[in-house]
Amino acid sequence: MLEQKKIKFCKKCLYSSEHALGITFDDQGICSGCKIHDEKNSLDWKHRLEKIKKIVKPYKSKSRKNYDCIVPVTGANDSYYIVHLVKNVLGLNPLLVNYNKYFNTPLGISNLANLRIQFDSDIIFKNVNMKSIKNITKFGLLEYQNIYWHILAGHTVFPLEAAINYKVPLIIWGAHQGMEQVGMFSHEHEVEMSRRYRHDHDLFGVEADQLVKLENDLKEEDIFQYRYPDDASINSIGVRGIYLGNYFRWDPTAQHKMMVKNYGYKSAKLTRTFDTYDHIDCYNYMNIHDHLKLSKCGYSKITDHVCREIRHNRINRENGKNLIKFYEQKNVENLKLFSEWLDIDINSLNFILNRSKNSKFWMEKDINKFTFKGISTKFKNSNNEIYKDNLDKEFICTNKIELKQSNRSYVLFGKGVE
Repeated sequence: MLEQKKIKFCKKCLYSSEHALGITFDDQGICSGCKIHDEKNSLDWKHRLEKIKKIVKPYKSKSRKNYDCIVPVTGANDSYYIVHLVKNVLGLNPLLVNYNKYFNTPLGISNLANLRIQFDSDIIFKNVNMKSIKNITKFGLLEYQNIYWHILAGHTVFPLEAAINYKVPLIIWGAHQGMEQVGMFSHEHEVEMSRRYRHDHDLFGVEADQLVKLENDLKEEDIFQYRYPDDASINSIGVRGIYLGNYFRWDPTAQHKMMVKNYGYKSAKLTRTFDTYDHIDCYNYMNIHDHLKLSKCGYSKITDHVCREIRHNRINRENGKNLIKFYEQKNVENLKLFSEWLDIDINSLNFILNRSKNSKFWMEKDINKFTFKGISTKFKNSNNEIYKDNLDKEFICTNKIELKQSNRSYVLFGKGVE
C-alpha cells in the first residue's frame, strides 16, 4: 500500500496542498495564492485603471444604438460592484444577463431586481425548461456528486450567446477565481475568460455532450443550450471576456459593505459561514453544494472565506482555524426542499450524499456513520475559541432571518421588488 502524501499548509493562510484548483508553495512555505494576493499591495492601481479605460474605449457604441458590453449578474456575489464599476467608473452601457439557477431565494430575487433598478440597466434572462434542469441535476448528483453543473455551465455560456446574438463583443467579469484563490495567474498577465478554463475548472472537465449516455434519460434537447459557441461564431465578432480583478484592487468584503450602503444590497446570515454576502441568492450553494465539496475535497467554502480574510488582514491564522472548525460541520439545511424539487426520497438523497464521501477524508465506522479526517483535522495549536467581534462589524446582516427552509420553496422567477 502506497504511503499517503503528507498535507502541506501555507505559512500565511490556511490553504493546503489539497486545494481543488491546484496550488504551489515557495521555499518559505508561502502558497502561490498568497504571493499573487501580495501583488495588490505593490501594483500601481491608478495606472491599471487608465489601462482598462483604454481597453474598453474602442467597444463603446458610437451610435449609442447598441450596448457597449455584456455583464453576467446574479442576486449575490460581486454583481453589484461589477455593474457599479462598469457604469460609474468605466462609463459603459451594459446589457445585464442572468441565467436562472432555479434554486433562488426571495432575497436573491429581490437583490437582482434592485440591481436592475438601481443601475437603470436592461437585463435579459435565460430560463431553461424545468424538466431538463431536473434531469441534468439528478444525473450530475449521481454521476459526479455535483448539483451545480447546469448553473456553472449556463452562467458561462449564456453571456457568450448574448454577445454573439446582440453583436456586442466585450464581456466583463469580476475576479478570476483561480487567481484569487491559488494564484493561478498574476494580475499582470491580464488573463481573459477562455473555453479551456471553463472546461477544466468551471465544468470540472465535463462538457454538455458527455452528459448524454445510454444509462440515463438525457437527450439532445436537454443539453444543447449548455454548449459553448464554436470558434467561428466567437471569432465572427471577436468576443473577449475580461476580468475587472486584473485592473481594480479586489476585496469582496469591503466592496459588499459599500454596495449595502450605497445601493441597498441585502445580506443574510448563513449557517455554514460567517460571510453574509456570498451566495445568499441560492438555497443550495452554502448547503448541499458546500457539503458535497467537503465530502469530496476535505474542505468547504468556510476555508475559502477564512483564507480571503486572513490575506486582507481582518483575521489572524489562529482565529481562522477555529472558524473553520466551528462552521464546516454545521448541519446541512434545505435537504427536504431539494429532494422534493428533484422528486426523490429524502432517504435516497442522504444515501447518495454518504456515498459521495471521499475515503481519503472520511472513515466509515458503521453503516452511514463516518468520522471526518479532512484538512482541518490536521490543524495544530487550535484552541477552539471564536473571536467574532471584528467579523460582525465587517459582515453586515440586513436580513435577520436565516435562509432556512421553513415553509418556503424555490423562487422560480421574479420580476420586481415588493
